Amino acid sequence: MNENKTNINWYPGHMEKAKRLILKEYQNIDIVYELIDARIPKSSKIKNIKEIIGNKPKILIMTKKDLADSKLLNKWVKYYEEKGNKVIIADLNNNNDINLIIKTTHELMQESQNKRIAKGLKEKEIKALVIGIPNVGKSTLINKLVGKKVAITGNKPGVTKGLTWLKTKHNILLLDTPGILWPKFDEEETALNLASLFSIKIEILDVNEIAIHILNKLNKYYPEKLQERYNIKPTPNLDFEEIYVELGRKMGAIKNNEVDYERVSNRIINDLKDEYIKGIVFDNEI
Repeated sequence: MNENKTNINWYPGHMEKAKRLILKEYQNIDIVYELIDARIPKSSKIKNIKEIIGNKPKILIMTKKDLADSKLLNKWVKYYEEKGNKVIIADLNNNNDINLIIKTTHELMQESQNKRIAKGLKEKEIKALVIGIPNVGKSTLINKLVGKKVAITGNKPGVTKGLTWLKTKHNILLLDTPGILWPKFDEEETALNLASLFSIKIEILDVNEIAIHILNKLNKYYPEKLQERYNIKPTPNLDFEEIYVELGRKMGAIKNNEVDYERVSNRIINDLKDEYIKGIVFDNEI
């Protein structure tokens, strides 16, 4: 599936506008928080991000670690660290992880602050750009750092639309941005991974295709979860017709001997959204 090409275009105007505004603010930015979803650490990483952030100091924050497969996640952490990234894996609802982000920010900026002090200047308020694709936790991070709800959170893409500077009590000023995605997805695998975890609107893909992608991933890499959640025995080739009939029967999604395929598919997709299925990483190949 990795080699399949798809022609999915996803590029709302506010994303292009956000890129322009970020570039306008570029000189004011001291550090970058790049957020990616720990369950899709490759698919959720912005392509060509250097075109936007250049060589600014950066912390790569892998969010939703509590939902990820820790063993495989650690391999991705090592991979990104070997590429020169400062990596933090985080559950953004965990205050210890938030404190680690704050601590690391000040450590990375300490040399710059020392130079100011040596010149007789005060420490500056650190200006941090918060960037990532939709639904990776940018608003959650901002609300935690600010200490109150200033950014709208939502388990769906496209919540944040504008560009806003927000003050925190940690001597850090945050630049909130909308989720940014590249103009089109060349790999079907990437598109399906993003749709499975609601980083793109599932309406731009076929819901049955997304659900089958999820079942295939579980069958191949997490067979115990497939059995636990759906009572489906792992097999080299899943019989999707049989699975949909069985799940449709359990859900009451069969009428006049016809399976409501869309209803069954949405249930499978929402099982990920509602966190009934945890401990996964869908980007399996590093």
